[in-house]
This record gives sequence, C-alpha cells and structure tokens, in this order.
Amino acid sequence: MAEPTDRPTSREPIDFTVETLGPCTVDSPLSPRLQARRTTHHYIDETDRVLFDDTLSKVSRRDGDLEDLPSLEPTGPRKKIFFDPSKTRVGIVTCGGLCPGINNVIRGLVSELTTHYGVRRIHGFKNGYQGFIPSYGHDVIDLTPQVVENIDGEGGTILGTSRGQQDPVEVVDCLERMGISILFVVGGDGTMRGAQRISAEIKARDLKIAVVGIPKTIDNDIPFIDQSFGFQSAFSEASRSIRSAKVEARTAPNGVSVVKLMGRHSGFIACYAALAQNDADFVLIPEVPFTLEGPGGFLERLREKVASQGHALVVAAEGAGQELFDPADAAAALKDASGNKRLQDVGRLLRQAITDDFAAHDLELNMRYIDPSYVIRSVPANPYDAVYCIRLAHAAVHAAMAGRTNMVVGRWRRRFVHIPIALAVSARNQVDPHGDLWWSVLEATGQPWSFGEFSAEQVTAFGGQ
Repeated sequence: MAEPTDRPTSREPIDFTVETLGPCTVDSPLSPRLQARRTTHHYIDETDRVLFDDTLSKVSRRDGDLEDLPSLEPTGPRKKIFFDPSKTRVGIVTCGGLCPGINNVIRGLVSELTTHYGVRRIHGFKNGYQGFIPSYGHDVIDLTPQVVENIDGEGGTILGTSRGQQDPVEVVDCLERMGISILFVVGGDGTMRGAQRISAEIKARDLKIAVVGIPKTIDNDIPFIDQSFGFQSAFSEASRSIRSAKVEARTAPNGVSVVKLMGRHSGFIACYAALAQNDADFVLIPEVPFTLEGPGGFLERLREKVASQGHALVVAAEGAGQELFDPADAAAALKDASGNKRLQDVGRLLRQAITDDFAAHDLELNMRYIDPSYVIRSVPANPYDAVYCIRLAHAAVHAAMAGRTNMVVGRWRRRFVHIPIALAVSARNQVDPHGDLWWSVLEATGQPWSFGEFSAEQVTAFGGQ
C-alpha cells in the first residue's frame, strides 16, 4: 500500500465538505438492502464520518472538540437519492495517459448504473474532452452491458483518450444539448482540474448536473488517496523489466543495466517495483537529489558496486536527477498538452555519464538501457486493481446518484471516501525520504542515504518542494 500524503500541517484547517446539487428526495432502489446496516469495521453508515488523522499525536495537536476533527464523508449507497434513475442520462469520459484498469472502471460504472439503478441511457464520449467539442467531430458511443462485456480484460480504454484542456463552456453546452445529468470523469490531476472548471461552469448556469471523478495516475501522486488504481498493475509489470535487466547485467563482464520507469515527481513505481523484484542496487527518485561526480557521488558508488559484485542494476524514475541539468535548459523546457513541464531525460544523462566515467577510469563496460514505460501503462489490470476499479466505480455511481458533485472517490486509511476535487488537485503525493517506504528501499538496495554532499535536511527540503 502506497503511503498517503499528510501534506496539511497538524493545525491547518482542511475543508472536506463535498458539494451537493440539493436534497435527496427520491427513494433509492437499493434502500431496502440498507435498512439494517450500521457502522462496523467493514462498513461506514452514511451518517458517519471517516477521521483524517490516524495517530494519537496528530489528533492531540488538533484544536477544538471531537466533532471538529477533520473527517471525510464515506462512500456507499444512500437510502434517498437526488436523481430519478428512469429519467437520468449519464456521460463517461476518459482523459490523459493510459493506465491499467480504465476499462474496468468503465464496465463497473455501466454495470452498476444499469443493473442496480435502472439507468438506461449511458453515453461514452470519445478521445477525452475533445469528445464534447463539435469541431473535432468525434462520435458518441452508447454504452450498454453488452458493449462493455469483457472489456476489462483489455488494456487501454475503449473510449480513447487525449491530453489537453477544452473550453468548459463548450463542454457544458454539449452536456445541456444531450440532456446529461451525470458526468463521470476518469483521469489524472490535469483532467480533474478540467472537471473542476466544468463544475464551476455548471454552477454558474445553475444547472443540476453532477460531475464525479475517478482519479487515475500511474505515478500514484494524487493526495488524500491511499493508492490510485492501476498503480499495483504498473509496478508489477515494471518488476518484470527489472528482472530482465538484472539478467542482462550479471551475464556480461562489468554489466550495468539502467531501467527508467514512470514517475515525474513521485518515485512510487520505482520504489515498489524495486522492492517487488529486490534486484536493484540503486534506486533514484525525484524526491531525493543526488550528485554524479566527486567523493561519494553516484558514479563512484556505481564503480565500487561493479568492482565488488561484477555488475550493477540501476532503477531510475523519469523525474529523478532534474537538479543535475542546466537551469537554463530546464527553464526553456516546453510543456505538454496537459500543461506539464517536459522533463529533461535522466535516462540519456545516466547512460552518457556512466559510459564516460568508466572510460575515464579505463574500465570495461557493458551497458544495457531499458525504458518499458509505454508497455507498462497499456497492460490490463491485475486482479487486485480489477477489484479496486470496480469498487471505485460503484462508489462513484452511488455518489453521483445522491447528487454529489465536484468531487472524486478514493480510499483513505483503507476506507472509501468522497474528496472534493479542490483537495485532490491541491498538492502532490510523494515518497517521504524519512518514511517507511524509502527506508525499505535503502535497506533492500544497501545504497547510501544520499549521493554526494546532500544532507538529510537538504533531502527533506528538496522532497517537500
């Protein structure tokens, strides 16, 4: 389980209030099943709350009474709902990069809406937010249980995807024209910011349209969520690449394999994949800076490892080592369609630096470089993620039918909860250099706390940026 972020300080107020479209006055088709349910270790009643803090020290630093402790609204079916299912039309859109499990979410949404709520009109918008814009000319798919049957065994998304924002005015115009009551949005932080703008436009027009997000990021960097769907499938697939890289390294004299994995600002995939395979000698992540040259630098440590065991395996997240590049080059880096700054290529840097360093010391080198990123993100979900996806889909449907809006569903402290989109995009979940996960990586690899002149305090400050 990935480490949840605790970005807000112990005394900082956190507003977990979830927007609603109005009072729920319609009897839910699921109401008869809910009459006897009460809060237990495995279920949270709709009137109960999930505490944000999980330790006595955190709770003791909060001001106010018990009722004032930060808490989140639980997911699950409600006895009363906002929308009349027989008159509800639903839209589903998937945006951003691929991630294992998107098709599982689509199927879960369609199945829950049709089987348990009786919603009969569900439309899939093609190619991300482009699907709402007339000038692109993308068609709309009618999603039925028959259409989505067996898609959960496939990678990718049957709806297609795209990066980049579209005009929320045009998006809401489309929703109005088609009579959409609920829009489910599957995507990462950029996608959720787009959903936030769509919600704002809906509110400005005083429309009763719910916007509910199912957050997706292969990097697992969304805050207030224990783990994003597809993450387990991704690091499981990445571990296979690590295994292959290890074989390549140890079967050649002075073999060095470098595996670059996804992780722009958060090194979760690199950490978990390295631990799962437990073959890596070095793990480099964005949260922990390092130096290449000089005493104690990465290159010196690498040479020592190769000298002692005859080979070495390096796992690097794509966002690692950005501090090594010329600031002028970094400032000039372009942004992608989602507005993310394009990173400098740490894989190319490491290959060249290692090659030059071994040559300078007159050492033989057999270099192998592997970048399995696009293979990893397009695989089907593994069984764990398949279960997680369908449970998120069910939670999203229950929330939307109850009139919740401008929110995402997720899991916090192993409880499924509602989270305002504003909080989901307010920060970035990162590996804590002082946390249990990074310490496990250090123990498994035997690598030093940091390479070069960085102190523990500097690493902590860097990781918090």
